[in-house]
Amino acid sequence: MSINLKELNELLQTISQTDLTELSLKTDQFELTVKKGGQLLTSTTPLLLPPSPTPPASTPVESIATPSMEPSPPPPLEKKGKEITSPMVGTFYRSPAPDEAPFVQVGDRLSIGQTVCIIEAMKLMNEIESEIAGEVLEIMLENGQSVEYGQTIMWINPA
Repeated sequence: MSINLKELNELLQTISQTDLTELSLKTDQFELTVKKGGQLLTSTTPLLLPPSPTPPASTPVESIATPSMEPSPPPPLEKKGKEITSPMVGTFYRSPAPDEAPFVQVGDRLSIGQTVCIIEAMKLMNEIESEIAGEVLEIMLENGQSVEYGQTIMWINPA
């Protein structure tokens, strides 16, 4: 059995919406054990889980501190437009290379399918494409900043 990053993200998203509290997967390539609440128990590959709801006060949850993790900013209050969110945990890059121009700038017009950024996850560069057409209102992240699953990358005024 092989699993790609998209399938893994879908699996974790599905688990977060169920009553499952623990899951173990083992293949020839990797072994993964996760426990709901964001705790990473064991893994031969470092993985971060998408955020999950806060457990009830009576449920003890241990957390693993990772120096590179930064708390995600609070969601913006009433923004006009639509948001483009991160489909994965990783590192946000505005341009294809450090010496090249950004994919998009504030004020640019986007078309559906246009690349807006790259998110590096597990040493893979993933181009993120816009699912909406419109004008870029605000870019929420700095180049090289950590991004969480579901975190707003940018705000778009739909056309």
